[in-house]
Amino acid sequence: MTSEDIPERPSRARTLLVTTIKIVVSVGLLAVLFSRVDVSRLWSITRQASVSWLTMALLLYLLMVLTSAVRWGVLLRAQRVPLPFTYLTKSFLVATFFNNFLPSNIGGDVIRVADTAKAAGSKTLATTVVLIDRGLGVLGLALMAATGASMMHRMAVGPVGPRVLWAGFGLGTIIATPALLMPEMVTKLLQPLRIFHQEWVDARIEKLTFALTRFKETPAALAACFSGAIAVQGLLVLFYVAIARSMHIPVGFAELAVIVPVSFIVQMVPLSVNGFGVREATFGFYFTRLGLPLDAALAVSFVGAGLIILFSLSGGVVLLTRRRV
Repeated sequence: MTSEDIPERPSRARTLLVTTIKIVVSVGLLAVLFSRVDVSRLWSITRQASVSWLTMALLLYLLMVLTSAVRWGVLLRAQRVPLPFTYLTKSFLVATFFNNFLPSNIGGDVIRVADTAKAAGSKTLATTVVLIDRGLGVLGLALMAATGASMMHRMAVGPVGPRVLWAGFGLGTIIATPALLMPEMVTKLLQPLRIFHQEWVDARIEKLTFALTRFKETPAALAACFSGAIAVQGLLVLFYVAIARSMHIPVGFAELAVIVPVSFIVQMVPLSVNGFGVREATFGFYFTRLGLPLDAALAVSFVGAGLIILFSLSGGVVLLTRRRV
């Protein structure tokens, strides 16, 4: 075992229990939702979707992936780890494939870390970059949701209103700023972990502090990554706008700018299988508050999930044909 390895694995019984809970939650929520709609009408809505609008949705999703790869590359270059855009794009596609065909989106992040660890010279550094990318992405998601909620006029947005969303964005910013601007503070906060495995923890803390210090010295890279995160969230909203248009469902950008980010935030809670059930329940909650039928919400959610799964198959093809750096 090397110093980069983590000497711990979840037990098989625990993994089985967690997976069972996720399946029960997903199936249970979907069963409740399907019991409240006319399945034949739901099928009729989805069957009549415009192919041209669905194609536009797929192109928007591709643009989102390309933008995500650019963001990732900006952060890597800030750490003096220059990797080709095509390589990062292929890695991101493979990560998307794992995210959609494994019961947790952690799988995709593991792929991204594994694909950049050799070039970075450290799994800790590669992991730090991915986590910073993730964190800035969540901030962009919260900002998009808060902005959409503030723009919304057709309904009260429910328990997660503009104030809550802006507060969440503010809290995230308050937490992230010291970590990126004062790396030494992170070092002090992590010191208690040394009681578990001093040598291993010290090495990880040193590399983490070094990475955060480099980010502190390159604020333009962080700003570019955050701008990219906002762009990614905007493209995801447009992806769902195109899907809604394909089925002539009258829901616009402002409404979906709340619904889509909130649905992704809810899916971060590891209580379902790839968000199934939880995502549909979130769409259903907001669509009904807009005065739209539940079957319209399920149609947009399911078609969106289907297109994402279809797109992610390209990552499987890349996985079979690529070579790592």
